[in-house]
Formats: sequence, structure tokens, C-alpha cells
Amino acid sequence: MEKLEAELKQLIVDALFLEDVSPSEIGSDEPLFDDEGLALDSIDALEIGVELKKKYKIEIDPDDENLKTYFATVRNLAKFVAEGAHA
Repeated sequence: MEKLEAELKQLIVDALFLEDVSPSEIGSDEPLFDDEGLALDSIDALEIGVELKKKYKIEIDPDDENLKTYFATVRNLAKFVAEGAHA
């Protein structure tokens, strides 16, 4: 799971053009969309979703009530991708 988390951190940095953040600076349990974490917004979530679809062939249901949980942290996102990749 650590390898997938590292890939996702790189994907986030690349997809969002985070010039001042390196993947190693992103904690796996750090909130992605909270003021305490990366403070990403809904547009960033869409960009990440597009990249997940391209790279991992993940279908994201915008009506899924667990979507906020999936995107809360890199660790949650890795679990979502790992489960979605085998669906």
C-alpha cells in the first residue's frame, strides 16, 4: 500500500501543479481538503478524479455518499483505488 500511496502523492503534485510541495511532504493521513492539510478545493478533487480515471481506470460515482471519505486522505484514496482497481 505504501507504493500506491507514494504514486498517489506524486499524482496529486503533478496533476495540481503543486510547485511548492514535494510528494514526500504529504502525509498519508494528512487531510487533503482541510485547512490543516493541503487545503485543496472541489476543483482540485475533480482534477484528481480525472487523473485517477486515466491512470487506474477508476470510475467515480459523484452520487456516492462515501466520496468525501475516499478523498479525505492519501491513505483513504489508496484504499479506494486498490478496491476499485479490482472491481
